[in-house]
Amino acid sequence: MSESILFHSTQEYEDTIAAKLSDTQLRKNLKSVMRTLKTNRKNLIAGRYTDWEGLRELGKEVKIKALAKLDVLLERFEQNAIKNGFKVHWASDAQAANAIIYELALKNQVTQILKGKSMASEEIHLNAYLKQKGVMATETDLGELIIQLIDEPPVHIVAPAIHKNRYQIGEIFSQKLHAPLESEPEKLNAIARKHLRKEFEDFKMGLSGVNFAIADEGAIWLVENEGNGRMSTTACDIHVAICGIEKVIESFEDASILDTLLVPSAVGAAITCYNNIITGPRKAGDLDGPKEVHIIMLDNNRSHILADSHYYRSLSCIRCGTCLNHCPVYDKIGGHAYLSTYPGPIGEVISPQLFGLDNCGYMVNLCSLCGRCSEVCPVKIPLAELIRDLRSEKVGSGRGNVVGYANTHKNKSEKAAMRAFASLATSGAKWRLLLRVVGLFAPLGKKMASMLPGLKNWVRCREFPHIDTALHAKVKKIQGVVYE
Repeated sequence: MSESILFHSTQEYEDTIAAKLSDTQLRKNLKSVMRTLKTNRKNLIAGRYTDWEGLRELGKEVKIKALAKLDVLLERFEQNAIKNGFKVHWASDAQAANAIIYELALKNQVTQILKGKSMASEEIHLNAYLKQKGVMATETDLGELIIQLIDEPPVHIVAPAIHKNRYQIGEIFSQKLHAPLESEPEKLNAIARKHLRKEFEDFKMGLSGVNFAIADEGAIWLVENEGNGRMSTTACDIHVAICGIEKVIESFEDASILDTLLVPSAVGAAITCYNNIITGPRKAGDLDGPKEVHIIMLDNNRSHILADSHYYRSLSCIRCGTCLNHCPVYDKIGGHAYLSTYPGPIGEVISPQLFGLDNCGYMVNLCSLCGRCSEVCPVKIPLAELIRDLRSEKVGSGRGNVVGYANTHKNKSEKAAMRAFASLATSGAKWRLLLRVVGLFAPLGKKMASMLPGLKNWVRCREFPHIDTALHAKVKKIQGVVYE
């Protein structure tokens, strides 16, 4: 595990969540953006696709097929990429990936790197690592630029600055870029463009992520909307791409299926403005393009996930973020409350496996198990099921294969409470007795909830649960059923 991974206590999680819940502006911003993204997706799917569910099934099959023979595809990709002129590097963890990038910068006397959007670079905390070494990594994606100016991590894996509205962004640009105070999107974009154009005029090294790596062609496919990704990968002398090993798929046909699922799921559009397919460095006679292209194949515990016959499905993720957009927990607290690079439902599944259950285990509590994430995932990852199973791992009732399991401090009281609940919930007589007792003491409990263990934590962020024992009695009478 990378030394840059920070370990977070339960108290730190709970304090952060409480702060986010009390931030009314944050919740307003998130609600507005989530509503827009969900509506756009829904309308596009209904109006444009005749068999969206069939397409989802194809996407699921593409990813499972690739994961089933990932070892073969990785070798094939490396061979074909080298033939195309790429230089391929293998990084077992974050530290190794960061070291490779720094050595490339040092070798080429680079003190500034311009970055396109890359969640993999966020995962390995590249910016902080390079800064310690005297190399500045400058974000060129608009959302990433905004949060870099205020020294915050992304709040969302697709839209990193959705927790800020246009008025807040205007203030950030005014304070950090000394620009006129504006709030109109067009003027804000113009400010960012003017700022970044100066950076693009004379830079030597650019960095990007990878959406799809095509084994049969030895090529990489990047998806973006702003044009900064194309600038970061073609206007430089040296292009470095960070690619999680799970991004490798077999063919362009497979990539086309996944791209057709990715964009509607992410932003509710049929296609992005830019699809950059890179097949190597500049060739003789080419007028532009980098002289060198380096691809860093990042493992960082992905091999460990792949080896698990159950949790390997989480590696199917195509980073569309639609599970975040539909999550009733995420839209109340935002991504920062998860204290991890990857928030929301997909974050709850992959973060404990990438960074350790002992570090990120608390995240799996941030789920209502409503199942929306599983319903909307374009490649049909059973996210709700995996979150539930990771909860078992967290309390010591799983198979013990997840990274960090051995170092997890098992919560004995939580485990005992779940055993007690299981006993009550599987016995009709016990359950009816529980409802009668709860109904009897509910008025008193409501008044004293803030002082009672267990309830105290519940009512801090939620309303006191309403127990309708009268309704239960009516249902029982109508059904005419006796449970003993």
